[in-house]
Amino acid sequence: MTGKHWSGNHFEMLGKPNKKKQTKMKLDTMIGPNTEIHGDVKFTQLLVIDGKVNGNVSAEDGSGSRLALNSGGRIVGDVSVPDLYIDGEVEGDVYATEHVELANNAQIKGNVYYNLLEMAMGASINGNLVHKPKGEIRLLEHKAAGNQKTEAKKDPKKNEQADTKQAKA
Repeated sequence: MTGKHWSGNHFEMLGKPNKKKQTKMKLDTMIGPNTEIHGDVKFTQLLVIDGKVNGNVSAEDGSGSRLALNSGGRIVGDVSVPDLYIDGEVEGDVYATEHVELANNAQIKGNVYYNLLEMAMGASINGNLVHKPKGEIRLLEHKAAGNQKTEAKKDPKKNEQADTKQAKA
């Protein structure tokens, strides 16, 4: 048996029979199938989503946190977590410093920045796959850098001012 299994208040990651590692993690938060959240979600430990989230979902890099987006679950926003299992839909960019597992129902409309990637037959990505070895991608810092670039594009005068400051230095 491969994939994830949630039973009681433990989330078991069951690998292929030849894998030695089996991890149990205590369930911290679950968003049920009849729940819809509007706004950003920040978490630690384990978050299981069976419902809908309209906003960004994030956990701190190095926290060992995991996100499981089960079949029927949907996120409209960016996802930034160390360890990620997707069997639902994401409309936004995905950032993972550790591991991304895409099950057969996974659908991503956005770029995937990953260290390790597993993808089952049937999973789909409508965007770029960008390999970032461990240590190259920082979850929260990456977003801040992207926002600065977006602001610079909006205001050409700021670009000129920045170029002048760099020339003086």
